[in-house]
Amino acid sequence: MKRAIWKVSAMALLAAVGVFSSCQKPFHEETERYFFVAANTSLPYWQESKAGFMDAAHGLGVKAEFTGSDTYSPQEELEAFRKAVDAHPSGIAVSPARPEVFKDAIDEAVKLGIPVICVDSDAPDSHRISFIGTDNYQAGLISGKRIAELMHGEGQVVVITIPGQLNVDERVRGVGEALKKYPKVKMVRTLDDKGDPRLANDQISALLDAKEKIDGIVCVEASGGPGAAEALHRLNLGGKIPIVAMDNTPETLDFIQEGVIAATVAQKPYTMAFYGLRFLDDLHHNIVHEFKDWQTAPVSPLPTRVDTGTAVIDASNLAAFRAAEATRRQQL
Repeated sequence: MKRAIWKVSAMALLAAVGVFSSCQKPFHEETERYFFVAANTSLPYWQESKAGFMDAAHGLGVKAEFTGSDTYSPQEELEAFRKAVDAHPSGIAVSPARPEVFKDAIDEAVKLGIPVICVDSDAPDSHRISFIGTDNYQAGLISGKRIAELMHGEGQVVVITIPGQLNVDERVRGVGEALKKYPKVKMVRTLDDKGDPRLANDQISALLDAKEKIDGIVCVEASGGPGAAEALHRLNLGGKIPIVAMDNTPETLDFIQEGVIAATVAQKPYTMAFYGLRFLDDLHHNIVHEFKDWQTAPVSPLPTRVDTGTAVIDASNLAAFRAAEATRRQQL
């Protein structure tokens, strides 16, 4: 009899808990919406970011939108950012193509009570709350050291970049610093491919057609590697002039497999975007209680900078990397 009474009591308690829980206000509301704004969104790099951002949104049960410019256009990206602000979202993650272009717009968004986090590329002079991405100076050091080793410590290096974009400028600075340890390696040219592999192809082809001496190529943004590799491949120079690329786009990995690109320094765009949305959600809900709320806090309640790290991919680990990627895609 006592056991039967206990069972009834337990069932009544569970029912009461269920009713109580159903009356509780959900932690996330249907109106919560987060934006990620980037430039050149058609690149595979940004598709990886989009996947991370959307996966985080799905896990939290919130709405998310990935937007920006289809090509490398800081002004178009800025317009997309302003449209996101006009939607009064719960938070915005942005990868500012040029920090000086975005400073005022970011400051205005934060002033309106919209938390803003920079992802991949920073705007350190703005009022953004946090930065999540690669330590780009360190990535440049890695790239510079690798190309110098591939050139056996001497020769002329061409760097492919997008001048004026803070993250890639930091990588160029890192390359230059690394090359100081190799006095016989000289950085002779810096090319601007504007995030377009065709421009990288054309410029490298023009230098080679002019018989300029190139002993190594460092690409500090994603498009340069495949563009330069295509130029060398077309001129039957694949594997004869080492290339150190940036990021793990499918084209870059294919050229590593073919022996045209020697190595690439891969970032973690999925991870950046995933935690970018998580951080925004924490800010929106004032999860970190060091201060009353993020808007009145004297300093950011979140880490000011989060380094998501890099990985060097070359012929020695390409197969393992691709196998891991294939497994992840199957799980999506």
